Amino acid sequence: MVSRVRVWLNRTYAENVFFMDQLRRNPADRAVEIHATHGDPDSPVLAAADTAELEPEGLSPAAYVEYALDQCARRGIDVFVPRLHQDAIVAHRAEFASVGTALLAPTPQAVAVFADKATAYEAVRSIGVPVPPWWRVRTAAGLLAAVEELEAAGHRACLKPASGAGGTGFRVITRAPFSLADLDGFPGPQVPLDLVLRALERAEERAENRAEEAVDWLVMPRLEQPEVSVDCLTGTDNRIRLAVGRTKNGRRRGFTLHEQWLEPARRIAEGFGLHYLSNIQFRMFGERPVLLDVNTRPAGGLHQLSLCGVNAPWAAVRLALGEDPGPVPPPFLGQDYTVVAGPRPLLPVSVPRQRAYAAQPPLPAAPAPASAQPATPVTPTHA
Repeated sequence: MVSRVRVWLNRTYAENVFFMDQLRRNPADRAVEIHATHGDPDSPVLAAADTAELEPEGLSPAAYVEYALDQCARRGIDVFVPRLHQDAIVAHRAEFASVGTALLAPTPQAVAVFADKATAYEAVRSIGVPVPPWWRVRTAAGLLAAVEELEAAGHRACLKPASGAGGTGFRVITRAPFSLADLDGFPGPQVPLDLVLRALERAEERAENRAEEAVDWLVMPRLEQPEVSVDCLTGTDNRIRLAVGRTKNGRRRGFTLHEQWLEPARRIAEGFGLHYLSNIQFRMFGERPVLLDVNTRPAGGLHQLSLCGVNAPWAAVRLALGEDPGPVPPPFLGQDYTVVAGPRPLLPVSVPRQRAYAAQPPLPAAPAPASAQPATPVTPTHA
């Protein structure tokens, strides 16, 4: 008899309810139990899980590793998909293995390279993958110099944090003065250069008193669409099992297997040990694709590959368990589509945040929709 698989997703994106759905709908019809933890009691991933707990706040990375090891041992976790504190967790892979848990995450070296975008650009450029021109900026003078150089070359300048995820902090620099037109409609990504420079100069004065840097930004040209996110599944032997590009051009989405996107993605995934699921993003700089970003975790939109007949989460879990699925080519490419939001259930009550995780009781899990129930019914853990 094939045993059930116990999977844990720690503080992750709401979109990963679809990741969980796909694990339960695996083609092997194998029973999957999902444990979820989060800092937000209203995260839909808690309601979608079979068992759930609120995560403690304020833990250092080292303390979080201890918390995670305890969760894995107590919950009998077979596969842990870490997002929060991924860098600290992967450094302790052997300790998780000792309690019977496989980490669905890359090597510590890969996580370190791609945690910093400037380091990442230098690294991938060294293996021949094109990257856009970029400047690392920590001062107002450095920002102004980078913007002027880009504008002189005919480009629009943009900035983003040197580390971060999900497009947080991305802004497009404009020379237009701030006006009432900027308060009309929804907020946009554009920000006047003079406002940024003044804010940065004030921040520099405060940071100087604390002997620290005010900001750590990358300034680069505004890259053009299409944006192509290549979802990769890579084994610990550094060989790709799956690579499919998801295209984005305005609201229109689609899929591609064109080598101009897949070849550099494979080179990065295989060359840097991006084991299991990763997401490698490209945009256009002039007439050629260049690297935009590398995510060392499953993308929030990974479930969209189901439109190509691929269950990537399940293939990755099998790989983590040592059950190599071999090559996972898409049997077809789905038609173009757009993304529409839909409702998801939440837990019936809000639970006060727990400070000490050792004494923290688990949250009861709300029943999942019938279509998302595991193959073998599992009794949720109750407080």
